[in-house]
Amino acid sequence: MSWQLALLNRHLRWFEKPALARQPVDRLRRSFEIKSKIYFHAPRGTAFRRDRLAGVPVQWAQARDVGAGPVILYLHGGAYVFGSSDTHRAMLAKLSALTGLRACLPDYRLAPEHPFPAQIEDVLACYRALRFEHEVIIGGDSAGGALSLALLHEILAQDIAPPTGVFAMSPLTDMTFSGASVTENAERDVVLTPGRIGEMSEMFLAGHDPDDPRASPLRGQYDGAPPVWMVVGDTEILRDDAVRMQARLEAQGVASMLNVAPDHPHVWPLFHNVLPEATATLNDLATWIRAL
Repeated sequence: MSWQLALLNRHLRWFEKPALARQPVDRLRRSFEIKSKIYFHAPRGTAFRRDRLAGVPVQWAQARDVGAGPVILYLHGGAYVFGSSDTHRAMLAKLSALTGLRACLPDYRLAPEHPFPAQIEDVLACYRALRFEHEVIIGGDSAGGALSLALLHEILAQDIAPPTGVFAMSPLTDMTFSGASVTENAERDVVLTPGRIGEMSEMFLAGHDPDDPRASPLRGQYDGAPPVWMVVGDTEILRDDAVRMQARLEAQGVASMLNVAPDHPHVWPLFHNVLPEATATLNDLATWIRAL
């Protein structure tokens, strides 16, 4: 473990975890937007452009000297209630620089104003629009990681041309929160706490069945899916969401890989500006993407 990771874990535990446990949604949204501008910075020469795809607002992130190739469709995290293309665009700009590919980040509708299935409807519309002209690699983190896997399920279920690959960082794959790590890692997780699970679930699902594979991709069908790449920290409450997802993909014959990283916090690649482990993970992901 680097000294930067040890320091970051302490900071997250002392300051961010208590804030996530108690702040109302409107404050979480404002706070994340402000902090992302302070902590997360794109490589020099990155170009950002706002657009709309199938009526959904999106933001393009493109590093210098990007060439032709697939488009990365990236779905941001934030428990389906906060986060945006702005909070995640620096990380995708870094990934764009490492892969030589453009990234498209949808600002899909958020709960509680727009509960399920608004999110999957928006990203499916974006995927259809992109896939009409480009090969697409789908990715996401946390709730966005779940959304990327749910989108894969929906693409296969509707017999739409599939993506080239899918990746997910610390994905939330089970809206019933039945994984043992939810309780086992309640104290060890330096970011997330189980205390708000019920509240956030109610905002997102609004009474919908949590076993719907569009909400809980752990229940999905993935026969014929392209390769899937995932990472999660071993102290996360969502550890078993990724572990069980990996087992389900393998059981259905999907070429998938999962790295369970020791003492890594939730979605650590966001901190690529300061964290060596974040840069290493993005490099590993870029290598996997290029190999596709």
